[in-house]
Parts: sequence; C-alpha cells; structure tokens
Amino acid sequence: MASSKKILLVDPHEESRRNTSRFLQQKSFTVHTSNSLTKAAEYLGKTPGISLTVIAGDHPPATTQAFLLDIKSFLSSLPIILFSTPETADTALSWLEEGIIDQVAGHGNRASLLSAITNEFAKSDLIKINESTLKKYRRLQLEKQRSLSKALALEDIYDSTLENLMTALDLRDVETFGHSRTVAKYSQVLSQILGIDDPGKLDNIRKGSLLHDVGKIAIPDSILKKPGPLSQEEWLKIRRHPQLGFGLIKEIKLVEEVGNIILYHHEKYDGTGYPNQLKKYQIPLESRIFALADALDAITSHRPYRRKQSFSFARKEITEKKGSQFDPDIVEAFRSLEPRQWEKIRYQSTKLLPGFEDMMAMKRLS
Repeated sequence: MASSKKILLVDPHEESRRNTSRFLQQKSFTVHTSNSLTKAAEYLGKTPGISLTVIAGDHPPATTQAFLLDIKSFLSSLPIILFSTPETADTALSWLEEGIIDQVAGHGNRASLLSAITNEFAKSDLIKINESTLKKYRRLQLEKQRSLSKALALEDIYDSTLENLMTALDLRDVETFGHSRTVAKYSQVLSQILGIDDPGKLDNIRKGSLLHDVGKIAIPDSILKKPGPLSQEEWLKIRRHPQLGFGLIKEIKLVEEVGNIILYHHEKYDGTGYPNQLKKYQIPLESRIFALADALDAITSHRPYRRKQSFSFARKEITEKKGSQFDPDIVEAFRSLEPRQWEKIRYQSTKLLPGFEDMMAMKRLS
C-alpha cells in the first residue's frame, strides 16, 4: 500500500533515478520523479501534496542553489534532502548551515537516504502535532478566558441581586434595616479569628449571612410587624422561616455554607433551637458562627421592645450563654476582641448605609 507521504526524486541519470525510486517504493513511499531541476520546479508548482524532495545526481552548483532558493521561497516548509559526494561536501554543508537544505545523504548510500527521509518525516509530524497542540491550547485558553469573564459577570449579577434582595427585605422592617450587612461582617471577622482564611469560604459565609432571613419574605406583614405578642400559631409560622428560606434559594444551587446558615441559624449549641434541635457539632460551624454574630447585632441594635445595649453589655450576655446558646470556642473567639473593636467593626459596616430619614423615604417609595 502506497504511503500518503509523497516524495519527489530529482535525478538526471535514468538508471540511478529508476533504482532509487524502486528502493523508496519498496519502503512504501509514493515516489514522483523528474530528470531536471527546471522540470522539478514546474512539477512542484502544479502538483499539490508533495511531502519531501530528494535531489540526486550531478547538477551545477549555481543551478542547484538557484533551484533551492526558489523552492524555499514559495514552499518554505518542504523538506529537501541533497545527495552529496566528497567533492560537493563543503558546498552541501554550507547550504545545510544556511537552511537552504534540510538533510544530506551520501551519494549512493541508501541507508543514509532512508535515515534522512525518516528523520524529516518524523520532524514534520512533530511540527504538525506541535502546531495542533498549540492551536488547541490557544482555543482552550480563549474558552477559559470567556468562561472566566462569564463567571465574573454572573458573580457580579448574583452579588448585586443578593444585596438588593436583602435591602428590600430589610426595608420591610425599619427597626432591622442594615441588620444583614452587619451580621455578615461580624460573621466574617469571627471566621477569620477562628482560622478560616480561604477567600471563597469567607465569601460564602458573607452570602449566607446576607441571605439568612430570606424566608421572612414568605411571612405576612401582619405577623412580621405585629406590635403585640404573637399567638402560638403565629409563632410557629415565624419559626418556619429557615425552611422557607432554604426552599426559596436551593434551586439556584448555592454552596453548602450558604444553605447551612439559612437553614440552621436558629439552632442552639445545647439542642434547644429550631428547626431540627441540632446539638453541638451537629450544627455546621458557619451556622454556629452566625448565631453569635446575629445575637451580637440584636443586642446592640434598637428594637421596639427594648433599647439597644452597649457592646460591653453584649460581651457579658453572650459570655453567660457560653455552652448553652453558643459554642464555647466561638464565644472565646468573640471575647478575643474588645467591645470597642466590635463597635468599630459595626461602624465600618454601616457607615455607607443611608440615614434614617433617607431610609424612610426609600420605604415610602417601595
């Protein structure tokens, strides 16, 4: 079966041309022949698919060089093998160094010719593989860049939607405006004190904190804003907001930390919380962290049923509930910062929020 790799053999001597052609055909190469350099140039110009050229026989050096330069000018990737004799060795070496030819084979030495041809075809195959690999690499890099750009754009949209959603939720209740953003910051600070330094995990904790009360969207204002005590039935509806929130957002495939905060942020360390009465380390770490952050903001913020307390008061109250409502390790992490430091964190997280009057105007427009 003939090889798909076609060789053009240029040799003015008929017998030598016939013998060399027969030898190459026996090695499964497809061979085209020419008896002169001029005809060879014309043949190459009209015949596509020639993979390699072998120049044998005695040709004037100037004519050969002109032919070689002409071929290289329009078929630069075409390998050229030149038969060389001791008399033409210096010229052949010079052309080899200049890149005018690619291989030199001893005149009449079939072994060296076959070796040169094999090497050139192997080199050509490697070049093609390299070019193909490079194209694939560049395509993958482009696809990766496009995917990254899309991911970043989606992340920006997601974050904006999340912030807007929680602002809309906060606007339902004037008294808790900014609560989600504040507890998100507290949760991240506590996480870092506890040794969580992975940026992705910290951001997931931030997102879960912002979304923790999203289930309250499904709670009627008549219950959520009721000025007096809640009935047993109303209280049971309020207690369902973690499951409602988790159900609302689980279809968008949020990561584990986000879902854990939404679903378990009212669980208590001693197992008296809700919805599942989880105890100690059954409660995910991020949920235990958030529970303390949530309480810190509740104690130090104004509520209709009581005035806001100082951070020193919050430190004392949270410490008293160590081991009951809160994980002792997280309480100690909280206590590692002084009350004035927590107060500064609160200020930094809320200083960009609108003032009370502006927030009331936003509520009237909502």
